[in-house]
Amino acid sequence: MATSGQSSVIYSRYANALIELAEEKKVLKDVEKDLGELSAMIGDSDDLAFLIDSPLNDTKSQTEAITAIAKKAKFAEITQSFLGVVAQNGRLELLRGIIKAVNAALDKRRGAVTVDVQVAQDMSAKQKKALEDALSKAIGKDVAINARVEPSILGGIIVTVGSHMIDDSVRRKLERLRVSMGSGANENISLKEVS
Repeated sequence: MATSGQSSVIYSRYANALIELAEEKKVLKDVEKDLGELSAMIGDSDDLAFLIDSPLNDTKSQTEAITAIAKKAKFAEITQSFLGVVAQNGRLELLRGIIKAVNAALDKRRGAVTVDVQVAQDMSAKQKKALEDALSKAIGKDVAINARVEPSILGGIIVTVGSHMIDDSVRRKLERLRVSMGSGANENISLKEVS
């Protein structure tokens, strides 16, 4: 099993190879669109997530399944071939990371600022687009959102841009309330004791 550092290198190698090939064939936009659709499909389908993640699935069945899905979704030929190669190499469990690496590389080329966002539940495409637009306007640059579902925040959102973090989560608000109620309770006790 690869460590996270090794995985990052693998993600980048696959991502760069796909981007170079897609540019050469002049289908980069199609490939990017395919990967966006595939990412949404993985998020929406437990069966597809199991196919990708489970070590119980053999390479042959993973390859057949992912290429059939790509064909049915009418992905570009390069995308279909790429997914087949990833599966044949036994790297399908790294697919989410590879997709993120492709998106990050393309965003970097466009000069977009990557913004890490934590939400309690998955955002719809419309919500993500609205947030990207709002953040782009606030920052003054194109924004690429790296969204992650973190149920422990209970609700709200945590936005991190570089070293700046805005924590507008329900969890944080409850912590602040607990602290302020705790100090208020102590003040009341000491006032009563003084009287």
